[in-house]
Amino acid sequence: MPGHRKLGRPTDQRKALLRNQVSDLLWHGRIETTEARAKEIRKLAEKLITLAVKEYDNTEKVKKEVNNEKGQTVTIEVTNDKPSKLHARRKMMALLYDLKELRKEDETKKEYAQRLREVKHPLIEKLFNEYGPRYRERNEKQKQGGGYTRILKKGPRRGDAAEMVIIELV
Repeated sequence: MPGHRKLGRPTDQRKALLRNQVSDLLWHGRIETTEARAKEIRKLAEKLITLAVKEYDNTEKVKKEVNNEKGQTVTIEVTNDKPSKLHARRKMMALLYDLKELRKEDETKKEYAQRLREVKHPLIEKLFNEYGPRYRERNEKQKQGGGYTRILKKGPRRGDAAEMVIIELV
């Protein structure tokens, strides 16, 4: 028995579908899909969240010399990822789509562009900055890992009677 469901699609379409749905689940927190897809999405999402939990605080402060506008050499302190966190970040970027952050209602175009310039990959940053600390705290309270997603059954879909579910982050 193979280790994954084929979902009635060729490999390239199946991979694209799963990447899209996992990205949406992690961005929005919950999505509605079929039961078979949700079970495949759960596997991928749990692995990514586990990576974020293990590596979110794995950084180091480094002093770096840069030239400013006037041509002077200035020493600044920068926070860099350690090699294991960099590897985790690259694994996440290989699997997830790069979603753009939406502009807030009270935000000007300039402010929006400035905010986007600071954060290159918002979904990856959300995993490390939001989900990593939240789920590590949860794991320490419950003294267990995993179980970051929940699947709620909605009933059959009209038309083809496929079992519809809501998959959400706990």
